[in-house]
Amino acid sequence: MMEWLELLLPAWIMGTLLVFLTAPLGCLMLWRRMSFFADTMAHGTLLGVALAAVLSLPLWVGVTFTAILLVAVLWVLHDPRLPNDALLALCAATLLCSGLLLIQHLPALRPELLSYLFGDLLTIEWSDLAVFAAVIIGALAILYYHWQAQIQIAIDPDIAVSEGVNAKWQRLIFMLLLALFTVLALRAVGSLLMGALLVIPALASRLISHSPKQMVVGAFVIAQIGVTVGLWSSAALNISTGLSIVLTMSLLFALIFCTMKVKKGRFN
Repeated sequence: MMEWLELLLPAWIMGTLLVFLTAPLGCLMLWRRMSFFADTMAHGTLLGVALAAVLSLPLWVGVTFTAILLVAVLWVLHDPRLPNDALLALCAATLLCSGLLLIQHLPALRPELLSYLFGDLLTIEWSDLAVFAAVIIGALAILYYHWQAQIQIAIDPDIAVSEGVNAKWQRLIFMLLLALFTVLALRAVGSLLMGALLVIPALASRLISHSPKQMVVGAFVIAQIGVTVGLWSSAALNISTGLSIVLTMSLLFALIFCTMKVKKGRFN
């Protein structure tokens, strides 16, 4: 039992810390209809991993560089004539293919490809937690300071602008926070499942919430249950932590959805 705790406790603490960002960012993403943006950022992390290996840099440097580069590219490509979801699809496909192409030519990375795609939270060590905690606290401070403006933009951008909110600045802050999240979440759920970590708890919470505050709190609770149950399940069943966490959250969503349908008498 003590060996299990020694292995799982740092991973669980990291997952718990990450949930503090997962809940508010996931809710903002739904309100702003930017769910696909998270997947695009996530696919970019794979290219960041490959670039870090090519240049012999720390993993987080390559992933951070790619995330910031993607934000800059999307900022430059922003054009009323180009649909936002189409631009995101273009960037996601390009980044994913570029990352996989580089990894194919880097034999040292091939054995770890699955962990980059689906995550391995169990590799977190005690020495990593202090840095992760400091970064997450800093990101939360920035998000808290701009929270009201972010909600105003999500509800009605035109009214927010008329009240003095700088929509472009708030959009950039939101994208940079999501970029930071992708760097942190790569170890937890991997490149392919990062969007699910943000979207599923927020979706499930939306079914049972009546205010933005309730939705964020609900998303936090659902994500925390998903991380805790998923982490212990992955260790017990010997499966990827990312897969286990996301599937647990999906089951919670299905349970809440079916329960709400039954209560309202609309389940067919």
